[in-house]
Amino acid sequence: MGDIDKIVPEMGEEENLIAAAEHLVRALGSNKNLTSKMKRVLADLGSQLSTMATISDEGVSEIEEQLNIVQEKILSREADQSMIWDSGPDEASEYLNAADEARKLIERLDGLCLEKNGHEKELLRKAHDVLQMAMNRLEEEFRHILVQNRQPFEPEHMSFRSSEEDIMDESSIISYGDDSISIDDSFQRDSVSRTSEEFIVHLVRADVIPDLRCIANLMFLSNYDHECCQAYVMARKDALDECLFILEMEKLSIEDVLKMEWGHLNSKIKRWVWALKIFVRSYLASEKFLSEQIFGEFEPVNVSCFVEASKASMLQLLNFGEAVSIGPHKPEKLFCILDMYEVLADLLSDIDALYADKIGSSVRIEYYEVLRRVGDSVRGTFMEFENAIASYTASNPFAGGGVLHLTKYVMNYLRTLTDYTETLNLLLRNHDKEDPSSAPANMNSAMEEESLSGSLTSNFSPMAIRYRSVTSILESKLHEKSKMYKDVSLQHIFLMNNIHYMAQKVKNSELRLIFGDNWIRKHNWKFQQHAMDYERATWSSILPLLKDDGNSGSSSVSKLKERFKNFYLAFEEVYKTQSAWVIPNIHLREDLRISISLKVIQAYRTFESRHKNQISDKHIKYSADDLQSYLLDLFEGSSKSLHNPHRR
Repeated sequence: MGDIDKIVPEMGEEENLIAAAEHLVRALGSNKNLTSKMKRVLADLGSQLSTMATISDEGVSEIEEQLNIVQEKILSREADQSMIWDSGPDEASEYLNAADEARKLIERLDGLCLEKNGHEKELLRKAHDVLQMAMNRLEEEFRHILVQNRQPFEPEHMSFRSSEEDIMDESSIISYGDDSISIDDSFQRDSVSRTSEEFIVHLVRADVIPDLRCIANLMFLSNYDHECCQAYVMARKDALDECLFILEMEKLSIEDVLKMEWGHLNSKIKRWVWALKIFVRSYLASEKFLSEQIFGEFEPVNVSCFVEASKASMLQLLNFGEAVSIGPHKPEKLFCILDMYEVLADLLSDIDALYADKIGSSVRIEYYEVLRRVGDSVRGTFMEFENAIASYTASNPFAGGGVLHLTKYVMNYLRTLTDYTETLNLLLRNHDKEDPSSAPANMNSAMEEESLSGSLTSNFSPMAIRYRSVTSILESKLHEKSKMYKDVSLQHIFLMNNIHYMAQKVKNSELRLIFGDNWIRKHNWKFQQHAMDYERATWSSILPLLKDDGNSGSSSVSKLKERFKNFYLAFEEVYKTQSAWVIPNIHLREDLRISISLKVIQAYRTFESRHKNQISDKHIKYSADDLQSYLLDLFEGSSKSLHNPHRR
C-alpha cells in the first residue's frame, strides 16, 4: 500500500515558493513602468491569491465535511461481508464514486498552497487512509470478479487439434537387435496441424470487462497500479494453471522425465505437442487479448501483466521440452522429437508477437534455447540411428534367407522420416556446415560410389546424402550377415531378398524423390545379379548331368541310367532344401521360378526326349511336367521331400 509520508509535500517546496515571492517583490520595487503583459500576469496572480485565501478560510472545513461523508460510505461496506459487485450495478457505481471522491479530496488538499498546521496534516492522512481502505476493497473485488467470471476453456473445440486416434503405440517398431522381434511394416506419423490461424476465446465473461476496466482505471489514477496488477497476475496465474491441468500437462521435473519409461514418455510427448499449440495459439492469444481489454489504456502495463501471468506456465511447458532434449538419443524417439521441433518452430512467430520487446525477452530467449536444444537432439538421435545400424550384430543366420527385421526397420524408418524432409534438411545442413567431422565415416565411400555411377550432383540434399549413408551401412551389414549361411546359394537368396526389399521400398514411396532413379536402377541390378549368382551356384553342377557326352552303345545306356539317377538325387536334394527357403515377395518368387524352369525343365525335356528310346520307362522317375510342378514348391518356407512322382 502507498506510504502517506512520501505524498505529503516536502518543506523544500515551501521554501522555494517563498524565495520566488521575495524575488517578485524586489523586481516590482525596481521597476516603475509595467507593461500590459506584466499587468495581466500580476492580475491573474492576484485573482489566484484571492481564491486561495477563500479556500484557506472556508475550503478546509468543506473538505473535511466531504471526507467524513466518503469515509462513512467506505466504512459501511467494510461491515458487509458480501461482494459489492454481486449486489448490483448501483452499489458498485456508488462505491466507485466514493473511492474516486477520496482521491479527488487528496488532490485538493495537496493543492492547497498554505502552511500546513497539525489539523490539515491529519486531514490529509485521514484521506489517504480512507483511500487505502477503498483500494484494498477494490483490489479484492477486482480479483473476485476475475475469478468468479472465468469462462470454461474447452480445448476439444480447437480447430487445429490433432486426432487422438492418430496417437499410436510405437513399441512394436523400435527394436531390431534381436531377430526374434517382429517389426511393423509401416510407421505412422502423428498429424500435427500446420494452421497458423489464432483462435481467440473469451476467458472472462464479456459483460464484466467494463467493470474490471473501471476498477483498474481508478486504481491506476490513485497510484495503486502495482496492487491492481498484482491482483490480476495472481488471478490469471491460477487460471493458466487450471488450463494446463485441463490439457493434462502436469508439472514434471527434469529428473521425472529422464526416469520415465519410453511408453509413458512417448504418450507424454504426443500430448505435449498437441497441448503446446493450443496453449500458445489459442489460450495465450486470448490471455493477451484479455489484458489488453482491461489495461489497454496503460501501455506497457498490459504487456507486463500478460507476461507475468503467463511466464510460469510457459516455462513449465518449455521445461518438459528441455528435459526430453537432454535425454538419451534413442532412435525410437526421433519421430516424437521431430514433432516437438516442428511445433516449436511453427509457433516461433506467435511467441515473438506475444513476448515482444524487452518485457517478454526472458520467455522469448528461453523458447529459442529450447528450440535449439530440441534441434540438437534431433541431429543426435539421427546419428545414433546410424550408429545403431553400424553396431548391429546377430549370432545366428536368419531362417530361410528372408527379409531381415533390420532391413524392414531401417527402410520403414527412412520412409516415415520423409514426412519431415524440410526440417531434417534444415537441421542436417546447418549441422554439417558447423561440424563436417560429424558425418558418418562411411559417408565418403558411399558418395564416391554414387559419383562413379554418375548420379552425384550438387543438388543432393543433406537428407539424401544421409539416407545413402544409412543404406550403405545397411548393405554392409547384410553382406556380413550373409556370410553366416554355409550354403552359397542361400547367401545369394538372402541378399537378393533384402536388396529387392530396399529397392521396392524406395521405388514405391516418397523415398524415390530422395534417392533418385539411378539408385533404384543400381539396386535393381544388384538383386538381379544375386538371383543369377544363386542359379549359377545351385544348378551349375546339376545341369551338366543333362548334357550328352557323345558316347553310344550298351556302355552308354548304363551311364545314361546313372546320369538320370544322379540328376533325380540332385533335384530331390534341391527340392528338400530350397522348399524351406523363403522369398516373401510373390513377384520376385515367380520370376525366379520361371527363370529356373526355363533352364532346368527345358534341359530335362530335351534330354528325356532324346534318350527315351534307349532306356525303359521305369528309369524315368519324373516327367518334365512333374518337375515343373515341383519347382512351384520352392521358396515357400516349408521343407518338403520327394519320394515318388505321385506323393509330394
